[in-house]
Amino acid sequence: MKDFNLRHLRIFETIASCGSFSRAAEQLGMSQPAVSMQLRQLETDLGTLLFERPQRQRLTDAGQDLLQHARVILAQVRATEDAMAVHEAEASGASAAGARGPRGLLHLGVVSTAHYFAPRLLSEFHRRHPEVRLKLTVAKRSEVLAMLQEHRLDIAITGYPPSEADLEAASFARHPHCIVAHPGHALARRRGLAWADLRDEEFIFREGGSATRQFLEHLLQSQSIQIKRGMELAGNETIKQAVMCGMGISFLSAHTFQVELGAGLMAVLDVQGMPKLIDWCFVQRRDTLLTGANAAFRQFVFEEGATLAACRVA
Repeated sequence: MKDFNLRHLRIFETIASCGSFSRAAEQLGMSQPAVSMQLRQLETDLGTLLFERPQRQRLTDAGQDLLQHARVILAQVRATEDAMAVHEAEASGASAAGARGPRGLLHLGVVSTAHYFAPRLLSEFHRRHPEVRLKLTVAKRSEVLAMLQEHRLDIAITGYPPSEADLEAASFARHPHCIVAHPGHALARRRGLAWADLRDEEFIFREGGSATRQFLEHLLQSQSIQIKRGMELAGNETIKQAVMCGMGISFLSAHTFQVELGAGLMAVLDVQGMPKLIDWCFVQRRDTLLTGANAAFRQFVFEEGATLAACRVA
């Protein structure tokens, strides 16, 4: 087997992650024929096919193996580049926390609810560290954690600590959840509601498997109460529209309805024991020492994250 270079690995990993040669070419700033040629050269050097023919949309077994190793290698290369950038700054007379500060790419993965405040975090961080390039990926919790484990991300923000042994999490802010309704709903004018007062209300549920749905079901079980199940809808935005149309009440993260609450389009019901709080967590792999922009962002999140992620609940 001939030697292969990092450029070939980056191109291969991008194709595999994008699932398309055309999208990979666009992301890499290359033409599609050039991407195809580089992949053919890598397959020739390795003496094996990496994508099944003829469509080349699925990885072969060899391709799957290479992808796992490539992501680890490329993650280590990024960490090495960050570390060397620090030494370069020190050699030129600027400390790691000096005038130049961290550089490179910061790729943050967040669950869907966190995207309501993640841009605010990134904006303030970029104001302090303008040489850092930013990328934000928003996905389901399971997808974000999988990307961490596969070395496609180095850092992430989720609403629950992960149970995976190879990931570690630390909380940095509180995450309130409330029962919401149309402002004209009869219960919106009442105070000190008990959970039993919600028994006959049409309840709009998030889709099965969502963290919000799991949290609500846990609360209902702890209250030993059966509620009237109405529609099941996918996504916070769809549920908000249904609530504002008066189709029922729902249980939502407070981050999702800040605009609607401020505009008087939605009301938070005054239910005893509410809002319910969980933590926002900063998540990383246990086997990875964060450096450069990632380390600077982690420090920033624990110093400023609670303030920047704060939201109204009434």
